[in-house]
Parts: sequence; structure tokens; C-alpha cells
Amino acid sequence: MTIKSARRVLEIFEVFAEAQRGLSLKEIMELLRLPASSAAGILKSMVSLGFLDYDDESRKYMPTMRMPDMVSWIEPVRFLNTGIVALMKRLHAATDETICLGAQSDLFAQYVHVIYSSLSAPYIDPPKTTRSLAHCGMGWLLLSAKPDEQIEHLVRRMNYKTRDPAKRVTLPGIMRRIRQARADGYVFSRHTVIAGGGMIGMLLPRTITLTSRIIALGVHGPVDRLEEKKDKIIALLRKELL
Repeated sequence: MTIKSARRVLEIFEVFAEAQRGLSLKEIMELLRLPASSAAGILKSMVSLGFLDYDDESRKYMPTMRMPDMVSWIEPVRFLNTGIVALMKRLHAATDETICLGAQSDLFAQYVHVIYSSLSAPYIDPPKTTRSLAHCGMGWLLLSAKPDEQIEHLVRRMNYKTRDPAKRVTLPGIMRRIRQARADGYVFSRHTVIAGGGMIGMLLPRTITLTSRIIALGVHGPVDRLEEKKDKIIALLRKELL
């Protein structure tokens, strides 16, 4: 495989990560500006290797679990010796809710490790789920640790890459959420990604993460249940993280 071909394969995975849905050959060609022959050849190879599925009815491609399975061990191993996984287990035991570890991945907040609740929830986020930094509580939390100038740059990039004007965000709107997060020391997002779902989260100090990378911890669950446990959750997070 040439460097050019390898780059295109990775770019295809990035397109799926941003779209978070099945994509047709035409859509992939347009997004990556690839000629039909090149795009079709690469996609066919990715299907034969088990990295993509192709649905004849919808004529769309979708990543399989082969790629996530290949890399799912990385983040837990990276955090194993920091005590973060043990911390997540303590929070899970104390709250009975889903605990997510989040980090920035380009323009997205990525859940790099998850401990699931056995209680009912309006949604279930699989490990490695990504959300736009501008459109989720975890994203606002991660952005709150950055200088304002860097946030402005990221917002410009996000809006540039957002094809639907209705989904673009304003810098003042994002900054209001970020200033609130900085003032409170935590984020409580309600009905942001899915109606009924929420998150209470805080940034992890570098003394815990042992890295310069910005990491955040979130307690996820139904909004009504989080409202009832809000004081307890925030007290637990502060006790563990501050």
C-alpha cells in the first residue's frame, strides 16, 4: 500500500467519525474529492478486509467493529497506572450511573472509557463514541480548559466543517457555556444530545492524569435522576478530583 492510499483509508474513517452514519459512494467521493474509480476501489478493499459493511438496499457503507476492537485496549492501558479506572469504579459504585472518561479528538469529545450503569437510561453510548465539542456537555468541559483564543479558532473550524447552517454555533453562545463551567467548576448538561439524557462532569487535574492531555470525567444518566443526585455527585467529584 502506498502512503497516498494509506492516507485515504484513514481519511475515510475520519469522514465516518464525523458523519456518524452510513455513507454512500457518492457522499464519500464528494467529501474527500476522490475520483469514482479510486473511491470505489478503496471501499471495496475495506469491505473485503472486514473494516466496512456494504448494504445493497441502501447502497451505503458503514464501519464494522473491527477497527474499534483493534484499538479498544489502548486508552484503558494508558490510564491503568494513573488510578483513573479505579476512580471511575468508585464513582460508579457510589452513584449507580454510567461513568465516562472523555478526551478531545480533533473537533470532537471522545468517550475513551466507559463503565455502564445497570439502571434504565434514555440512551447507551458505546465506547469510542464521539460528539462535537460544541454540542455536548463533555465538549464544553474540555473546551473550558483552553485559552479563549484557541476556543475561537476551534469554533471557526467546527463551523467551517459543518455543512448544515442550522448546526453551526456562535462564539458568544459557546463562551457563555464555557464561562459558566469555569465559574461552577463543573458542567451539568441536560437534554443536550438526546432528550431525557444528561451529564454532570468535571475536569481531571494533571496530578491524576499524569499527562498534559485534557481529560474529563462525566456521570451520565436520565436528567431527572441526575437532578435528584446532583449534590451527591458534585460532592463526590470534588472529593475525588480537587
